[in-house]
Parts: sequence; structure tokens; C-alpha cells
Amino acid sequence: MAVVLAMSFERLCHLVTGGGYVSQIVDTFVNQVKEWEHVWIPMPDGVRLSARIWLPEDAESSPVPAILEYIPYRKRDGTRVRDDCRHRYWAGHGYASIRLDIRGTGDSEGLITDEYALIEQDDCVAAIAWIAEQDWCSGRVGMTGISWGGFNALQVAARRPRELKAIITHCSTDDRYADDVHWMGGCLLTDGFFWGSGFFHFMSKPPDPEIVGPSWRKTWLERLEHWQPPASQIWMKHQRRDAYWQHGSVCENYEDIECAVYAVGGWEDGYSNAVPRMLANLSCPTKGLIGPWGHKYPEQGIPGPAIGFLQHSLRWWDYWLKDINTGIMEEPTYTVFLQEYVAPDACLVSVPGKWIAEPSWPSPRIESQEVFLNASGLSEKAEKTVSLVHLSSQALGSTGGSWCPYGLGGVSPDLAVDQREDDGRSLVWDSAPLTDDLVVVGAPKAHLRLSVDQPNAFVVVRLTDVSPDGTSRRVSYGMLNLSRRSGFDKTVPMVAGELTDIVITLNDLAHRFAPGHRVRLAVSTTYWPMVWPSAHPVSLTLAASASRLTLPVRPLSLDNEAEPVFDPVEMAPPGRTSTIAPPDAARTIHRDLKSGRWRENLIEDHGRFRIHDIDLNVAHSTHCDFEIVENDPLTAEARWVWRSELERADWHVEIETTTRLRADASDFIIDTDIDAREDGKPIFTRAWRDRIPRDGL
Repeated sequence: MAVVLAMSFERLCHLVTGGGYVSQIVDTFVNQVKEWEHVWIPMPDGVRLSARIWLPEDAESSPVPAILEYIPYRKRDGTRVRDDCRHRYWAGHGYASIRLDIRGTGDSEGLITDEYALIEQDDCVAAIAWIAEQDWCSGRVGMTGISWGGFNALQVAARRPRELKAIITHCSTDDRYADDVHWMGGCLLTDGFFWGSGFFHFMSKPPDPEIVGPSWRKTWLERLEHWQPPASQIWMKHQRRDAYWQHGSVCENYEDIECAVYAVGGWEDGYSNAVPRMLANLSCPTKGLIGPWGHKYPEQGIPGPAIGFLQHSLRWWDYWLKDINTGIMEEPTYTVFLQEYVAPDACLVSVPGKWIAEPSWPSPRIESQEVFLNASGLSEKAEKTVSLVHLSSQALGSTGGSWCPYGLGGVSPDLAVDQREDDGRSLVWDSAPLTDDLVVVGAPKAHLRLSVDQPNAFVVVRLTDVSPDGTSRRVSYGMLNLSRRSGFDKTVPMVAGELTDIVITLNDLAHRFAPGHRVRLAVSTTYWPMVWPSAHPVSLTLAASASRLTLPVRPLSLDNEAEPVFDPVEMAPPGRTSTIAPPDAARTIHRDLKSGRWRENLIEDHGRFRIHDIDLNVAHSTHCDFEIVENDPLTAEARWVWRSELERADWHVEIETTTRLRADASDFIIDTDIDAREDGKPIFTRAWRDRIPRDGL
């Protein structure tokens, strides 16, 4: 996953100043840096992949290790500014740094078939071998990336290319079904269609004529014709955890990975759970780091504080690729930002707290604390069992934000806001006001005894920090499709009215509940628009007191330990850009009291900007619309529209793609359209219409 775009220098600076950390642009390095804008890397089948390479000026006479980032997001015009800042930095510190477009994307030849296809791994193994053989490379290679780049770093590591010695994987997952953008707890995430529609859009763009020459139009048309069907339809045909999702999930056999792994995430990101899970299961050398950030690199991290991760990464690369004992492997295995309460804000830019560390993970220092869901609230002792009956509104979830916030701070309102509106529509249990700090580090678990009146249903559990003024901040959540309670690989419908014991594991967290605050647990059977609703309204009966919450508690006695320290943010200078039209973003909710219809609209307009190094104007925007009638799940509808332009004096292309998702009681209905233009004239249009049976959803 990840849709990462180029941005102006001004916007980049905004992103890396979260939390009071001011970015220092470094343009003088130990090594003078030279850059190769375009290099072909040949594949065994004759296809050539396009790379952009930064390396020390004397690397051909004094070979250096290499760092590879391998993603489909267009190195030429998509990730260019970010790439300048990161790859030039590593090159300035004695590394050959390579940004490689995946087959069929950007300026690379061939066709892309799907995310994380086997040929993608094969190509990368071949590319690593090619890199290691160059006269400017010492023969040692590291691999890094965020989201897609973090995914394939893990996947390629599992292939064990002998030249690959270490990776840094950011915002990725080891399990493509249980913990990815498509599904959560077996529930269908609408973010998967946001990502799927974006994937379809970006992979439909042409290569740059300045790189590939006159063949660019032929290549573009081949890419456009290739989609049969778009990815979202492919993914929807795999609603259980089958071989399709097992492919590329390194959790299938952690022992496959032998090189060193540094796993990095953010508490606001959709992928933070994979970090502690990999620390617990990988047998290779490991490190883990989680900050307060969204789907962003730590040096760009929002909500802040951002950290000087590029300097920190050099300690990792120097240790594993240059045999320099930087001391990094003597430091604690798992470092996380312990968050404190802050008023929820959709555009939050900074979170109070401190860095803490655990020598190992799972940590024997973490203690389990149980509280019961009594009719009177959360308490340490169970009271008389009482049956509580609840029917959730289909509009519940409007305060939840995005499943995967991108950490754009004031640029985009994608974080969860005050939960009181959703709390008021849920079953809720509160603790008494706390008399002391409560530090929770790890994954809470909700043990629920319940029944439902429908064969297919799901349950969402939210953990919130309620301040003395009543504001409710979500600090973790989890969900489970009850038809998947016996395993994500099978559908077992619920028996109406039959009490069933289930366990829902909430997202990992590190949070300090302050004295005077309350711990709140909220339970619902809807969470729109994050989760696609069940086919019918679900009446839930929960056995209070027979249900409980388990919290992983870090003793307060550990508060006196020394806090890990990171350098302030620094990076290499980005390429020169200028803003033509400024970016904009909005998230609005409209409720029609007469019809009961809720409409939510999200706009992400990245504006129009000029990349001076390649004489190119770029424009990009996304519009998302969600609708539902609060008592009718079959009225749910979502629509994603992506638009982009690439323009220079003698070249102008435009693409618009639209994905629409609806459902009736038996099927999902997916409509996808594409309109591609050259110089304002249509050159390709196509529409796909598909119905896919619901399976336990």
C-alpha cells in the first residue's frame, strides 16, 4: 500500500516540522555525491527496469555498500522530492542508493500484474545480484521502503538473496490478510478500495518520453489495455485467508528471513501491529521502533515529534553493511513513544509523551490486568451477569477517521476525533476516575460472551481515554467478523440467539492514562465508513460480567528509566519545485434528518506544482464519497475518483478513474471506469461492471 506523491519544498518542510522538530537541510557531506537520473537494470527475461542512482563520486574506485528502495510509485515524478532527501543523504554518507521502479510502473518496461506478484520478487532478487556485481558496489546490499517498499523488503528477505544483509521496513505487514488494508479481523475495510482505486490509477500512467523515447505511447496503451479486471475486483474474490493472501505473507514461515530486520511503524498508521509481532516471531537479528506518526517516515512524522531517523538509519546500515560497531545492537530491542492524553483533532500535528524501551519483546516486565464489563461499568471484580441488548446505527463510526491516516497534519483531516458521538451510539463501559497513572503497552484483549440475531455480523471494540471534561480520545480498537471466529480461512455462520465466547485483540498501543481520567470500552456492530456493513441490521446481546477486558500494563516503577534520545531531523536538499496551485483537503459530514441519510465527503487535492529538474508540471487529486441511511445497511455506497495530469511543453496527458462500491443482500457490486487523454483528446476509455457474491460478510 501507499500512494506517495511529489510535493513542493514548502509542503515537505511543513511535514517535517511536526512536534517542534525543525528540519535541517544538509548539503555538505563526507562524500561528494553524483547522480544518475536513469539507469537500465536488465532482468533475465529481457525486460529492463528503470533506476535512479545516487552514489559517492569515488565509488567506482572505492566500492561501497548499496541501499535499494523498490516500489511502483514513479521515481521520476511521483516520489522524486522524497527520494532526493533520503537517497542523496545516504550517498553522502558512503552508500550507493538506488530507487528502482517495479516492472510495468514508472519508466520500467513490462507489465504489472498485481501487488506483490512472484515476478516482482524474482525481479528484485535479480536486481540485487546486478547491483552487487557493479564496480561501484562492495557486494553488500540493504533494502528499505515504506508500505509497498516495506512489504517487498520483507518478501525479498524471505527469498534469501546472498547479497542482502539487512533491511529497514517501514509501515508494512507480515500478514497480508489479517493485518493489511483489505481486511481487519475478517471485516471488509473501505480503505482497501481507496487503495485499490489508487493502485489502478497510478499503474495506468505512462512512462516519461524523455526516458523511453517515442515508444511511450505504445507502452501506455499496453498498460491501459492490460487491466482485466482492475485489482479491486481481484481482491474481492478472495474474502477468506486463502493461498492468494498467504503469498507474500512472511508470517507463513518466519524462519525464511535470516538477514537483520529493523521494523518501524507509527501509532496512527494502519500497520503498527506488525512491528511487535515480528519482534516476537522472527529468529533473525531484529529491532523495532514505533513513534506517534501516521503512514510516514519518522523524519517526516506527523503527529510529531518527528525524529532524525536518517542519522539513526546510518547506525543500522554501518553495522550490517560496513561492519562498524555503532552500538545499535546493544541497545534495547523495542523502542516506542509512550503517548499521553491530548485533545483529539482530525489534523493533530503533535502528541505529548516520552520515549520508552523494552530490552526484549514480548517483555516479561509487562503485567496483565483484568477488568470486568459489569452493568455498572469497568471494575476489577465481576458482578451479577446481566444481558445487555444493543442495535447499532448504520451511521456509527463517523468519528473514526481513516483506517490508515497518512500523517499530513493540518494538510488533511484524517485522524479520529472526539468519540462521544459514537460512544453514545454504542454499548459503553467506564472505569471509575483513576487515582494514579495507568501505563498500557501492548495489545489489549476483549473477551466477550455474546449472541446476535443474524448469521453474519461483526463486532467493533474501541478503547478510549476519557478526560475529566468528558472528551473521549480513541487510543486503540479492534474488530472481528463473527463468521470468521473459527479462523480467517473459513466461514462459520452464527446461530441466532446462541451465546458464544469470542476474543478480539485490539491494536497495540503505548498510552498513559492520567489520574482523574477514565478508561472506556465501547462495543458496536457497525463502523461506517471504515468497515463495510453487514447485509442486515444486527441486534447484539452481550453478557455483562461474563465479559472482560485484559490490559497489558507497564509498571510505574519503570518510569525512572533513561529515555532513549534521537537526533533532530535532518535530510538532504530536495530537488527544486514550485507551486502553481496550492494543495487543499477537506472532510465533511452531512446528515439529512428527513431521510436519515448520512453523506461523508473527503477531498485530497495535492495541487499543481512544477518539478524544475525535469521540466514537468504535475497535478493530482482524490475525491471520496460515502453514503448510508442510518437504519438500512443496503443503502451503503462508496465512490472514489482519482484525477492526475502530467504536462511539459510538448507533452500533456490526463487520467481520471472512478471506482464505485455497492451491495445487495447477496452480492457486492463494483463499477470501475477509466478515461485517459492526450492533449485533451480521449485515447482510451473502458468500464468494468462486476458482481461478486458475499461470503460471510
